[in-house]
Amino acid sequence: MKLSVIIVNYKVKHYLEQCLRSVAEASKGIAVEVIVVDNASGDGSVEYLRERFPGVTIIASEKNLGFARANNLAIRNSHGEYILLLNPDTIVAENTFTDFIGFMERHPDAGGCGAYMLHTNGSFAPESRRGLPTPFVAFCKMSGLASLFPKSRTFGRYYMSYLDKNKENRIEIMSGAFMFLRREALDKAGLLDEDFFMYGEDIDLSYRILKAGYKNYFLPSRILHYKGESTVKSSYRYVHTFYQAMELFFNKHYSHYSLLLKLPIKLAIWGRAMLAYIGNQFKHRQENSQILYPINCIVIGNSEATEQVRTILAEHYGNSKHTYIDGNHQSLPQGHHTQGIDLSSYDTVVYDTGAYSYCTILELLSHEGTKRLRLGTYSTDTQILITDGAIHHYSK
Repeated sequence: MKLSVIIVNYKVKHYLEQCLRSVAEASKGIAVEVIVVDNASGDGSVEYLRERFPGVTIIASEKNLGFARANNLAIRNSHGEYILLLNPDTIVAENTFTDFIGFMERHPDAGGCGAYMLHTNGSFAPESRRGLPTPFVAFCKMSGLASLFPKSRTFGRYYMSYLDKNKENRIEIMSGAFMFLRREALDKAGLLDEDFFMYGEDIDLSYRILKAGYKNYFLPSRILHYKGESTVKSSYRYVHTFYQAMELFFNKHYSHYSLLLKLPIKLAIWGRAMLAYIGNQFKHRQENSQILYPINCIVIGNSEATEQVRTILAEHYGNSKHTYIDGNHQSLPQGHHTQGIDLSSYDTVVYDTGAYSYCTILELLSHEGTKRLRLGTYSTDTQILITDGAIHHYSK
């Protein structure tokens, strides 16, 4: 077995369905096993996925094990030479697995690799590559120095934003949304630390892989990460768990620092936690007062898909402005960037995944120099419209 793809699910079955469909395309010609651990979703996810993906191994946990324990459970039951820890709210391209396997085989010193992650508006997700959060790096992040001087190798190390995002680079910390790992490195470094429930385990594991004598890399191979569809980021639990994980990492790896240094860092961690919670609550109330996306869409695809999306949008966004274009990767290779298409009135572009490959969709989404639109996808096989704001089913 060349590759084991491991995904932990919690109440995001439709995003996971789309993710698994993209994984199936990326797996063609490669010996791949896919293992999903359902963390007691309680929403019919297990039955839904087993019916649609009989070739996927689904482990149904009776309780929420957390991210680390659930991944470790799957890793112990996997057989791949390489292991990919993948979030359920992602889309991989058809070339993703071949890109990463090829890189790992050319670089035997690589313990793990991270991907070029896109937000749903096509912008680069800075957490795709990070530096080790030493006390100084953490201070720069929490004090705002990293934001003020993003290109500085001294102050901007948290997101390593001085590196060219379009080139392969050595990094220190990979994102848990996409961690492509060499099993041999994982055997030496150890599995994920189960003291971390939901956040921080990716930082901890990345660091231990470095300490085991391997290197971590960033590859400019694009994937999409909806980021947060599997968590409620405005909740107190999210904020508390995230910053508690940061404190756990600090205590685990920097316990030797003096109290005079540790105390300001800890105060900063919990201070930022409180500010983040207040800010998230305010943002959450603002979002709830607004109309849900998508509002004004360009829909591109085969005629069957565009007509089905027309029905969905008419039902849910009847008074909005939408444009429907029959096209595919051959007849309309530039998609919504085609000359003559005015993007000024639109906020969302919906692509038919039967007319465009995932790779092409991600390339078009990340195209720079034009107005950024949020991504929606539709498949006539699933008859589900997916955006980062809503999921709608087609009904005749």
